[in-house]
Order: sequence, then structure tokens, then C-alpha cells
Amino acid sequence: MVMDPATVDSKCVSPITQDGSMDRRGNPAIRANTGRWRSAILLLVNYGLVTCAFFGVGVNLVVFLRRVLHQDNAEAANNISKWTGTVYIFSLIGAFLSDSYWGRYITCAIFQIIYVTGLVILSLASWFLLVKPAGCGGVDARCDEPSAAGVALFYLSTYMIAFGNGGYQPSIATFGSDQFDETDPKEGRSKVAFFSYFYMALNVGSIFSNSVLVYYEDLGRWVMGFWVSAAAAVLALVLFLLGTPNYRHFKPSGNPLTRIAQVFVAAFRKWHTQVPRGELLHEVDGDDHKVSGIRKILHSDGLRFLDKAATLTEEDYAGAPENTKNPWRLCTVTQVEEVKCILKMLPIWLCTIVYSVVFTQMASLFVEQGATMDTDIGSFHIPAASMSLFDVLSVLTFIAIYRRVLVPVMARLSGNPQGLTELQRMGVGLVIGMVAMVVAGVVEIERLKRVAAPDEPSSLSVLWQVPQYALIGASEVFMYVGQLEFFNGQAPDGVKSFGSALCMASISLGNYVSIMLVSVVTSLTDKDKRPGWIPGNLNSGHLDRFYFLLAALSLVDLAAYVACAVWYKGIKLDSGDDKEKATPHV
Repeated sequence: MVMDPATVDSKCVSPITQDGSMDRRGNPAIRANTGRWRSAILLLVNYGLVTCAFFGVGVNLVVFLRRVLHQDNAEAANNISKWTGTVYIFSLIGAFLSDSYWGRYITCAIFQIIYVTGLVILSLASWFLLVKPAGCGGVDARCDEPSAAGVALFYLSTYMIAFGNGGYQPSIATFGSDQFDETDPKEGRSKVAFFSYFYMALNVGSIFSNSVLVYYEDLGRWVMGFWVSAAAAVLALVLFLLGTPNYRHFKPSGNPLTRIAQVFVAAFRKWHTQVPRGELLHEVDGDDHKVSGIRKILHSDGLRFLDKAATLTEEDYAGAPENTKNPWRLCTVTQVEEVKCILKMLPIWLCTIVYSVVFTQMASLFVEQGATMDTDIGSFHIPAASMSLFDVLSVLTFIAIYRRVLVPVMARLSGNPQGLTELQRMGVGLVIGMVAMVVAGVVEIERLKRVAAPDEPSSLSVLWQVPQYALIGASEVFMYVGQLEFFNGQAPDGVKSFGSALCMASISLGNYVSIMLVSVVTSLTDKDKRPGWIPGNLNSGHLDRFYFLLAALSLVDLAAYVACAVWYKGIKLDSGDDKEKATPHV
């Protein structure tokens, strides 16, 4: 795939970027020497290697828990959901540090070091303490009971991996997009394309893990798999550091929580004040000197009660200039609109959590379902976890189809150069995810029909899982790429990494909701000597009913999402004489 770098005509375009980005010395970034695809491609390769390392551990971890740590199906599935959820909840910490204090480059570097350290500890713990005797943990080779020290190091290392990867992810997504100046038309188009390539890098990076590493881990070569993952993470860190001289940077804007709190406090103090027309609200002339790098946001009519924070009263005039300089009494329109923007994005974000519940089944119940099917094709054994390779191939295929076929067609039909808006794509992703659950339920019904003995795998081939994995992959292209573009594009300048973190936090909460659903379903259905829907032996359960439950929840969620998307009105940026709009329409 060829990506043409955004070239610049020096006669028409300023040699210095106009979006406020800087070089590593803090000077305005020179367009020809910094950023663009030269830096972005390096970051994409870095992200692909980090992803390869992550999936080298994560995609088969549920099998490791069952075979090496001797956990049952429900316990292993819940532990995987907790761990995956923790990975993405840590993204909020990384985003906060990135936006507020460290900047995106330092944040990415520090969390990658933590990530590498966790992978090395996991490899050492598995080598010396857990995988005993050597080579155990395969299909038929049982491991000894793990030692307390081994289990403690396992959880310490895996949660270091979660912390490192979680803090790194939102920062690298935003840092990559920072390499393009959206005020330049060519670089602006490249910035939009970057998010598709970013998600492609994630899936390309996981191909090796989901095929080669999973295959050897399934045979009991866990230590080798973990060391290969650690090596990939080290290489990723080295490549990231090599690009240091050419990156574009944005100065961190300070603690956004303080700015948000100031709006609510100021609005509460003026609760009985009448709000005037938008043009009469308080805004500073020129750039906001208090927060470097934040562009002005035009006033919007929604959530008008917050406008009280930017309303000038007689007390403000009487106490000037002290009162007008006190942000706990009087805020700017831009500061108020930042809070409005975050509040308006939250309903959209909440509607993505059910989809994340659907998505997380791929790393847990899909694998357990596949392990109870016929995983042999002739003399070749297919590890159940490696079926996620079809998810990866589906993502890569649908990204190409979307960008090369659907975007041009939809652009002609809708007049939108992007084809579908971010909100429309997310809606399509919800629908496809719902269909994937229905298909998974039907496959489970057919699997149960072909069970000859309670303790033996079904005779139904594991390849019957291909459609459900492929549908999940197609839904990701619409949902997660759309989310990255939407939250990054709609987040105010001071919380750009937070916008990327919302996408990761959705996955996190989806994992925790999945834990809750599995626990509730198990407790409600495992009564009166009945095995329940998700027992230790899936042959005596009804996993199909759980999949159909998720499909029903997705349908309800889709209705709520459509209502929220219709209500949503996007951010409008003031770019001087022109009014730069970023308003996605449904």
C-alpha cells in the first residue's frame, strides 16, 4: 500500500506549521523538516510492533490461565476481562499525564519502558517458576501446580504490561495525528487517513502473534512466545527513540480538570444570572494567554446553563480587573465550550460500551467455544486462539474496501468527501456487531448438535467460527476507526489524548460489563442442579443463549445510539476570519 506524503508548495504554503506544533527545541515546527508521513510511518511501525508484543501475550492468555494456572472456564474468562479492562482504563491515566504535564512524546516513552519491563518479568517468571515441567501447557501436557511466588510475579508482570500498554495507546494515537497540520489541506487529508492506517497497523502487528506465536504457545512453547513478545517491544522502543529529531510536538496545556471545575463553580456562583446573547459572553481578545496552544471555540446554544460561567455581571465590572481575572468567577467562552463538548460526547461514548462487550467475547468465549470444536484439519492442528487471525484479515480487507470503494461511492452520493460521517460509521459497526452475535449463537447451536460425548469436543469444525470472527473484524473498521476519528476530532485542543482515551475506556468498561454479565448469567442459570449457560464444560451449557442475549442488548443500544447521534452537535473552532467547523452530521 502506497501513501503519498503531503508535499508542500513553498510559494503557496507557509514553511512553518500553522496549528501551533513545535519541534523538539520548542520552536515553531518547520514543515519540510518535521512530521508528516516520515514521522507517522515510523510511529505506525512502532505501534505495530507494540501490538505484536501485546497480542503475543494477550490473545492466548485465557488458555495459559486454564492450562498453566489451572483455572476453570468462567474464572479464566472473567480474569481475562478484568485484565483487558484494566489495560484500557489505564489509558485515561496516560491521556491525563500526556495532555496536562508530560506531553505525548515523554508519555509514550515512559509507558513503553514500563511495558518492556513487564514483558521481561513475565518471560522470566514463566521460564523459571510457572511452566514446569518445561514444555507443559500444551494440549495434553499438564503443568505442575504453580507456586505462590510464580503466581504473584505473573500478576505483577501482566498488570505492568496492562499499565504500560494502556498509558501508551491514547498518546501514540494522538501523537501520530500531531504529525500533520490540519490547517494545510493536504496534511489535513493525511491526518484523516492516519487513523485508518493506525488501526491497520494494530491488526498487521497482531498477524504474527495470532498465527505463529499462538501456534507454538498452544504446543507448550509459552516461554519462547513471551520472549519473542519482549523482543518486539524492545525493537519498538528503539525505533520510537530514533525518530526523536523529527517529531512535531504540542505543549501540554495544564490540568484540564481544573479548567472544567472552574466552569462549574463559576456557573453555580451565578446560578440566578440571566444569560445574554452569545456574542455578549466573555472571551479574551487574541490567543488565550493562560493556556498555550488552545484555539478558540465558537459559542454553541446547547447546555445554556453553563454559559452563566462566561456571563459578565455588575460585580465583575465593579471588581475589575481582579474579578475578570479570577477564573473561578468568570470563564471564557472557549473554556465553557470545552466543558460542553466533553458533556455532549459522553452519551455517544456510553452507547459504545455494549459494542465493546460484544468485541471482548473474541478474546474469551470465542476461544473457549473454539476449543470445544474439531480443531484438526487433516493432520494439522489449529489452536482455537489463532482463529482471531480471521478477525485481523477481515479488518485489513474491510479497511481497503472502505477507503478504495465505499468512500468514493458514498462521497458522490452524499457530497461528504469522507463518504460516511464518523457517527454513521459507528452506527454501521453496531449493526454488524449485533449480527456477529446472532451468527455466533447459531454456530453454537450447531456445535451442540454434533457433540457425541459430554467430555469430548464437538465434531463441528472450528472453521465454522470464521463468519463470526470476520463480522467482528468488519464491525471494528466502522466502529473503532470511526471512534478514533470522532473523539480525537471533537475533543478540544487541551484534551486531545483524552479523546483518544475515550475509545480505549469504552473497551475497558465493555470488559467489566462482560464480567458482570457472565457472573449474573451464571448465578441465575446455575440453579437446581442445572449446569447453567456457561459451565466449565460447554457441552452441557447454552452459550448460544448468552450470544443471543448480547444481540438483544445490542439492538436496544442501537436505538439509544441513534437518538444520541441525532441530538449531537459538534464543535466549531474559530480560526480567525474563517470559522473552521468539525460538526459530524448523522
